[in-house]
Amino acid sequence: MLSIPRERLKGFIFIYSIAIALFHFWVNIWGGISDLWFNAAHFSSLASLGYLTFKASKYSSSDRVSIVDIILAILSVSVVIYMMLFEESLYANSMGQMRTSDIVMTALAIILAIEMVRRATGIIIPALIIVSIGYILWFGQYMSGVFAFGGMSVERFFYRVFYTGEGLFGSIATISSTFVFMFILFAAFLLKSGAGDFIVDVSRAFTSKFRGGAGHVAVFSSALMGTISGSAVANTVSTGSITIPMMKKNGFKPMFAAGVETAASTGGQIMPPIMGAGAFIMAQMTNIPFATIVIVSILPAILYFASIAVYIHIHAKENNLEVEVNEVKIWPVLREGFHFVIPLITLVGLLIYGFSPTYAAGISIVAIIASSYLTKYKRMGIKDILEALALGSQNMVVTGVLLVSVGIIVGVINISGIGITFSQLIMEWSGGQLIIAMILIALASLVLGMGLPVTASYVVLAVLSAPALVGLMLSPEMAMLLNAGIEVPEATIYFLAAHLIIFWLSQDSNLTPPVCLAAFAAAGIAGTSPMRTGLMAWKLGKGLYIIPLLFAFTPLITGSWGERFEIFIFSFVGLAAFAIAVEGFWDIKTTWFERIVFAISAILLFTQDSIYKLKSLTPWVENVHVIGLLCFIGIMLAHKVRAKKVKDG
Repeated sequence: MLSIPRERLKGFIFIYSIAIALFHFWVNIWGGISDLWFNAAHFSSLASLGYLTFKASKYSSSDRVSIVDIILAILSVSVVIYMMLFEESLYANSMGQMRTSDIVMTALAIILAIEMVRRATGIIIPALIIVSIGYILWFGQYMSGVFAFGGMSVERFFYRVFYTGEGLFGSIATISSTFVFMFILFAAFLLKSGAGDFIVDVSRAFTSKFRGGAGHVAVFSSALMGTISGSAVANTVSTGSITIPMMKKNGFKPMFAAGVETAASTGGQIMPPIMGAGAFIMAQMTNIPFATIVIVSILPAILYFASIAVYIHIHAKENNLEVEVNEVKIWPVLREGFHFVIPLITLVGLLIYGFSPTYAAGISIVAIIASSYLTKYKRMGIKDILEALALGSQNMVVTGVLLVSVGIIVGVINISGIGITFSQLIMEWSGGQLIIAMILIALASLVLGMGLPVTASYVVLAVLSAPALVGLMLSPEMAMLLNAGIEVPEATIYFLAAHLIIFWLSQDSNLTPPVCLAAFAAAGIAGTSPMRTGLMAWKLGKGLYIIPLLFAFTPLITGSWGERFEIFIFSFVGLAAFAIAVEGFWDIKTTWFERIVFAISAILLFTQDSIYKLKSLTPWVENVHVIGLLCFIGIMLAHKVRAKKVKDG
């Protein structure tokens, strides 16, 4: 097959990547074109870049780009050119009577999207897209029962996929071309400016004095890196290349070290203020300000990282790991890297003040460049800026094409009404019990997570199950008012809680074999089995399942800030009790009786009077919490007394 050496295209790809980033930056800050054109250009540019950089298969040459790939890249660009030249079809053919050229171009766009996603993520999502299209055009009309669909003409379906907000270039693509692109570009600038090294150094300075300090460095640095990357895989690669060897040197077993980094890096998707692409989609789907989502997510994110830190502390005690000797001092690190804090403060300040996330990200990128000149050694020159622009575009290829393509699945779900059907089935199968509905959604998330990346998993689950979850979380009176068409402002926070539950549960696709991408990245660094690393990370990341229960059954999301802090404190202790019960160790190996009492105290610490219908002991704290705390304190004291006797001989 005819091909061109990849090295000859390197310069073109670099310049093209820069042009893509500058185009997105310009449109997001100053505007100038319609959403339809912008989303089409977003897809065309990223897909064409992807065809030039991603191999067709594992058997393809890594050193050459085939003529077929170049042709596919050119065809990808033709999609936006056609959209701009023949947009009158949007108005002239609104009843679905598309011209032959419209049909050909729509089919081409779908095929290009499917093939690019296949190259980037594997066969699962393309298969789902094909099944979705087949369902709405063909076999849905042959199905019986609740999943029957009367069918739709090819012309009508193609029109809605290509020219409306229900398909390729609709609301999901808008999120990708605006919020997601700008924040990935922001992360690229931060990383290129040297923020990654600063974050690791700060983490080492703060945590190295704790037992198992290298493990805590991984958690702390992943939490900080998550505030800028919003990607579990990027988090794993950037911090894991430093922290995994550090943990192994400190005495951690390679499998545990890789599992810690994977579980901690997964927190990058739930750590404010960026929280990955899913948070932007959540803001769009719920019409809740992004700043609100960020603020309510702070305490849950801290709980998640704290739960991993407890496992690390237990592991360090059990394996007699000593405190690591570390020469890193916090003040010199802060003095050299204080300018990295300025862009983050700028970003958060603009979001809180009410500016749009895209505008806030754009101004924060400028702040990164400007603040770099406050130091002598890390100033961003023209070369650094151009490399950051190119890096942002290249990092966006997979996410961008994935989100645009998933828009087809979401469109099919909305057009066919299968989302409403699925929600009704959840309501029916759960028997009106919220806990059963959550178990069903968690199982669906587990299955989806085996084949879908996080963002796709969240989008599909949210469209299918969020309405049912909200219905079960609301009080009967509130649900009755909403069903009657009466607007209830208090219901908004429950809507957010439902989406956060789904968002958190969908994160397990980073941990769950066989498609645990973050675990694969960590295993490559640690030299361990990817599948076993995934299972270890899944064990350490149990907060992804426990904390959503708090969203549903406590005021951690829906209550006042006083109630939220109360739940936060008791749940913090509950997570420690849970980890001890699972690991069976604290100062020494626990007895089965101690383990059972720790488990019971964890359950009580996580729950509320509203579950057991008990009276509060005092006006400010719940009975069940106090009982759980007393159980924990009592069994911990008993364990320590026994441990002292054992150690004293």
